Amino acid sequence: MKKLGSRNRKIKYTDKSKNVISNDSKFAIVEGYKIARTNLVFSLSAAENNIAVVTSWSKGEGKSTATSNLAISFSKMGKKVLLIDCDLRRPNVHNLLKLDNNVGLSEVVGKFKTFKEAVHTDVLPCLDVLTSGSIPPNPSELLASASFDALINTIRNEYEYIIIDSPPIGVVADTLLLKEYIGGYVVVVREKVTTHGDIEKTIQSIKLADSRILGFLKVGCAVHEKKHYKGYYGYYKYY
Repeated sequence: MKKLGSRNRKIKYTDKSKNVISNDSKFAIVEGYKIARTNLVFSLSAAENNIAVVTSWSKGEGKSTATSNLAISFSKMGKKVLLIDCDLRRPNVHNLLKLDNNVGLSEVVGKFKTFKEAVHTDVLPCLDVLTSGSIPPNPSELLASASFDALINTIRNEYEYIIIDSPPIGVVADTLLLKEYIGGYVVVVREKVTTHGDIEKTIQSIKLADSRILGFLKVGCAVHEKKHYKGYYGYYKYY
């Protein structure tokens, strides 16, 4: 199956938190996420919804890093943003952002903690983060529960944008359980890793769930000095 680039699927990160954008990040990467943010703002406005879910087909494609970077980029507009880690099987966000604990979504939905007790406020200016929490024995049941429904319908009015990190759509069905709450999905694809077949299967899965794709976020493109890093990160609208 043809891939986006070469056939090497190996990805090596020693510290994934280094990939989270900051004041020291390369200009092209920061600008790439600004472009993605701008397109996503318009897409959500058209959908009359303030929640977007970020997913991918399989693990190891940089989904959680991309989700965190999108949320950070949104917060830099001065809008009140909440980042939620809904990947209850393989939590990443609390490590990526170096938060002090992983008490989060599973504790809130399980009614062991309130949202205010679990949420990390002002991780960055205008950015709050609700981590995944402890890995539960029943992730799908939690995301389909009345407690989760009540949580989302309460907090969506407290934030201007909510960005959700979800499990890879080709691994578990949890991601599609979120369709009732959101404007649509942003799909992360990685150069040299994601295949065109993976993309097609992702599109079909979301269509079958009667939901929509807001766009594709391509990450991990090769850096070419002569091109001044153009295209290092790309965002493509889906029609």
